[in-house]
Amino acid sequence: MAGPAYTGSTPPGEDDARMDPKHLERLQATPIFGALREDALAFLLAQTRMVSVRAGDWFFREGDMARGMYVLEAGRAEVLKGWRDEAMSVRTLEPGDCFGEMALMDLFPRSASIRAIDDCTAIELTPDDLLRLYEHDLEQFTLVQMNIGRELSRRLRLTDEQLFRARMGDRPDSGHTPFGST
Repeated sequence: MAGPAYTGSTPPGEDDARMDPKHLERLQATPIFGALREDALAFLLAQTRMVSVRAGDWFFREGDMARGMYVLEAGRAEVLKGWRDEAMSVRTLEPGDCFGEMALMDLFPRSASIRAIDDCTAIELTPDDLLRLYEHDLEQFTLVQMNIGRELSRRLRLTDEQLFRARMGDRPDSGHTPFGST
């Protein structure tokens, strides 16, 4: 697949909205951008693009080549995993959740699919965006990489716990999924 079913990229004036101090503050509360200085986050956002995906369309599908990660700004999306020729729902993503981070860390195809439940807008962050941050501010780039590593580690711990509990015959607690942002 060539990528998300975009209804468009950054609309006129959207860059200004993304640089709004309240918007930057909300993003700093997300796991990926936590503790980033406002100026570094504004620099990074100036390079990224906002994407829109219509309800029912795909951000990406399991097996697609990975191009970047996303931070959901509006709408809800569903994480789906293929199992025996069926797409099984894993989790619902809400505004502020991020997905696709592994694309920034490895070169493997997508491990799950993401489909918009509602009309969605999301920030797309690519390896090139991170490279520009690296060239601009090594300390802040390192912080983003550490945040991504922490988020992936948190998800791995929760997944390990769920796997262990399942092997012991205990049903995993549905409230603790590895894909949530908090």
